Amino acid sequence: MKREELQRKLSLGEGQQLEFKATVKPVLVGQQVCAFLNSGGGYLVLGVGDDGMPQGVASGTSLRDLEQAVSAGLTPKALVSFEEQTVEGKKLWVVEVPAGMDIPYSFRDEVYVREGERTRRADVATLRDMILRRQVEPERWERRFSDADPMQDLDVDEIRATAMRSRETGRDERLFDEASGPTVGLERLGLVKYGRLTNGGDVLFAAHPALRHPQVRVRCVRYTSDKSDDKYQDFKAFEGPLVATLEQVFAFVRRNTASRSQFSAGKMERKDRGVYPEDALREGLVNAFAHRDYADFRGGVAVHIYPARLEIWNSGALPEGVTLEGLAKGHISVLRNPDIAHVLYLRGLMEKLGRGSVLIRKACRQRGLPVPAWQSDEQGVTLTFRAPEVTPEVTPEVTPEVTPEVTPEVRRVMLALPGELSRQELQQALDLKDSEHFRKAYLLPALATGLVEMTLPDKPRSGNQRYRLTAKGRKWLKANASRS
Repeated sequence: MKREELQRKLSLGEGQQLEFKATVKPVLVGQQVCAFLNSGGGYLVLGVGDDGMPQGVASGTSLRDLEQAVSAGLTPKALVSFEEQTVEGKKLWVVEVPAGMDIPYSFRDEVYVREGERTRRADVATLRDMILRRQVEPERWERRFSDADPMQDLDVDEIRATAMRSRETGRDERLFDEASGPTVGLERLGLVKYGRLTNGGDVLFAAHPALRHPQVRVRCVRYTSDKSDDKYQDFKAFEGPLVATLEQVFAFVRRNTASRSQFSAGKMERKDRGVYPEDALREGLVNAFAHRDYADFRGGVAVHIYPARLEIWNSGALPEGVTLEGLAKGHISVLRNPDIAHVLYLRGLMEKLGRGSVLIRKACRQRGLPVPAWQSDEQGVTLTFRAPEVTPEVTPEVTPEVTPEVTPEVRRVMLALPGELSRQELQQALDLKDSEHFRKAYLLPALATGLVEMTLPDKPRSGNQRYRLTAKGRKWLKANASRS
């Protein structure tokens, strides 16, 4: 079997650093992983001979034992994916190593690098260059300190859930125990330092991270037509710990996308399944949460559902080194937020790293759907799923009238509108100093609910523009007067 054919069968993409090993030796695997982390990432495939023929991994060995042995020897900790695949009846192990963000990495106190197709120990000059590069690079947003209080703001149940899931996946068994408290495991993950929570730890495990980072809110809309207008059937804004929010968004998508009924051959049992493959939708959402630019105060994640398509948008252009062509073919993952991605991996939500896009396309092709497409600009990345032509067999699971979710910020806007106010007057009435924060966290969400409207909707930038409650808004305010 040719090398290229095996790459294709394993969905490893093209033009990647790739190493085949016939045998499994934890020390050699650890050295290779360390070298890939320090040299732009790569794939290690175990159970393949020098001739490129699958031989299979010897029975009696454990993939999880190998993963734990490699992880224990790596400093600093890094997200490395270990996966078992079968090719021609042979069991192969694929180790996917992203481009490291915290070089230099060492394995058992030795630093290794990739030189051509060879792995070697780093010499003094190479080490000096790595350290200098790290010193001049700006600190990542997820590593900066948050204003959250680790003793009061953490969601301990969410930490417990992560610890439980990491034990089930065999990836970590020491994240949390009742005696040591909630922060010890987070320190091991680099999410708590010097007794302070990082931004990454905040968005992952704080009960209300949106109080400090309003950009973490996720807005989901289901429209009645294939145009973004003010007519929608469901609107929700979600916030909270990252994984819990992701699951809520996924539930919203499932609730608001069509289902198709099918009957198995020779059977009267009906099987309902969503138009879009669930695995592909989940992978797309996980990628949006993991790779978005959290540092952009104006950014976020948004899901727009139309009758004929579904769009998942996240702020931040594609990371350097990742292209739209690479997404279609598979690529070495460049993690914008490796600390956040690591927790998603521990939860079993981020298995494929750079191959997720390939599997999204494959799942849609198997379902007979158009191939999903990615678009990228300076503001963000959009993944678009296309639905097949709707037939009578497809029944949307939505209701025509859904009450929009009113966040505390939207409620404040509504209460501040006795009549018509300009943007500046409304901002002053809410006692908000930051104009951009007012626009993103208060004004735009209020307009999106349909409870507040512009007096001049055809001239949104007019100097005479003012804002007022809609009839729906006045009705909602009257019905919820006791809560106001």
